[in-house]
Amino acid sequence: MRQVIHTGLRWLAVLLILWGSVLMIRLSLPYAAFYRYTDFLMTKQLVYANHYWRFSFYVHVLLSSFVLITGLLQFSRWLLLHRPRWHRLCGKIYVVIVLFFSGPAGLVMGFYANAGFWARLSFVILAGLWLFFTAMAWLKIVKGRWQAHATYMLYSYALTLSALSLRFYALMIGMLHLPIHPRPAYIAISWLSWTLNLLIACLLVRTKFLQRYAPVERTAVNK
Repeated sequence: MRQVIHTGLRWLAVLLILWGSVLMIRLSLPYAAFYRYTDFLMTKQLVYANHYWRFSFYVHVLLSSFVLITGLLQFSRWLLLHRPRWHRLCGKIYVVIVLFFSGPAGLVMGFYANAGFWARLSFVILAGLWLFFTAMAWLKIVKGRWQAHATYMLYSYALTLSALSLRFYALMIGMLHLPIHPRPAYIAISWLSWTLNLLIACLLVRTKFLQRYAPVERTAVNK
């Protein structure tokens, strides 16, 4: 019974992430027109002329869906067992995008985040940890340390999912009509969007969640 519940929860998480990824694609498409007055950009007119911020914004937004999907595929046991080359390819795509594009772009954007110092601090820490965990995941797999690789990859992807959790919390505040001023609300969700994800990842590491990948990794690496 416990196994059925765990399997159901895993599939529920997968479906929610896929649904969120589809929504992210829909939200990102309008920005592909590179029009200055599109949605969120209406709040960033004072920094839009900054070339570093503008480049970082478009990189971060337009690559977000690729990171969400390739990261999710890293936790497919079937892919790891039956298509290890695809697993490694998706992992390389994920690492390259995070380390060289989305991560640095997120760090630049963090310094210009709305709602002042505390929100900026949150997003800068988020970007820094995202880069660190992803780099460590890559270094550990290069050294053949499978368990450490899986742990750091889980931490990295938990931070990747902050893109979805941030929008979820913002949606909940709006739907519940909570009497919170926009500025403190944004500061709160800027921290909750990744700290809760990281806490859940830590709890998963303490369980047997990652152990189901260990024997598969040893088999897959030889294919």
